[in-house]
Amino acid sequence: MEVKNKSVVLDIFLRGLTDDTELQPFIFGFFLCMYLITIFGNLPIMLVINCDSHLHTPMYFFLCHLSFNDMYLISVTVPKMLLNIQTHDQKITFAGCLSQGCFVAVCTIFECFLLGVMAYDRYIAICYPLRYTVLMNPHFCVILVLISLSISIVNGLLHSLMVLHLSFCTDLEILHFFCEIAQILKLACSYSLINNILIFATASIFAGVPLFGIILSYFHIISTVLKMPSSEGKYKAFSTCGSHLSVVSLFYGTGFGVYITSNVIDAPQKIAVASVMYSIVPPMMNPFIYSMRNRDIKEALKKVIGRPVSLL
Repeated sequence: MEVKNKSVVLDIFLRGLTDDTELQPFIFGFFLCMYLITIFGNLPIMLVINCDSHLHTPMYFFLCHLSFNDMYLISVTVPKMLLNIQTHDQKITFAGCLSQGCFVAVCTIFECFLLGVMAYDRYIAICYPLRYTVLMNPHFCVILVLISLSISIVNGLLHSLMVLHLSFCTDLEILHFFCEIAQILKLACSYSLINNILIFATASIFAGVPLFGIILSYFHIISTVLKMPSSEGKYKAFSTCGSHLSVVSLFYGTGFGVYITSNVIDAPQKIAVASVMYSIVPPMMNPFIYSMRNRDIKEALKKVIGRPVSLL
């Protein structure tokens, strides 16, 4: 294949989920609905957390950032896909593709860190309740979020800058509905082994360390809860962790599912369909998981909208 100089502006063709033109209107409507559900599901959570002083606690502080990250992640990918379907133009500029891949990497790693920090918050609240307000003070919570965001941004920029040193072929086509750094590397005609090793290493560290922290935190949480003499106390402690565990299971479960699928199935478009599970489904489901299982959120919603909210 002919190699095109990396300084030349390139266009990349996003194949999408299917080549069947008859299915495009259905896909457009389906993803538009998922996008709107995600936005109007996460936005109220952010509003009630900021409006209700009773929710100005570390747990809801982190939840607010999780909702914002979910909204941002889906806004990076889905609107461009909807535009491509509507205009019947599947092209994206190389700069746009690289930027999209960078933002996806930032949001994904930031989500991992937020879930890890939220597990640590529950660990302190249940295992050290008398010291909770001291250990999880507002200043420390802000530092945790800033460190998590900084690491995520540096990780995304590092991969993007590494890509800029590669040369690319003229036939640039990604069998996906959005750009990921790993997908962009497959288009390179130059040596990209170092880039792939770096992606594997950083993903293993920045996704694995928070997961290890979550497992360790819940090991101590379960040990502490089982020692509680009151069954009511046990139920209350576990109920505060139920939503978080559901979100963690959904995010990491779908992520591992896509990773296993990509290594077992040699069908790029099926892998693209599977990617919907980790890039779109968790951001859409997270607000419902928290709102349905959290009485504080329901009560705050009652105050904001001024009418009763059915308890599910």
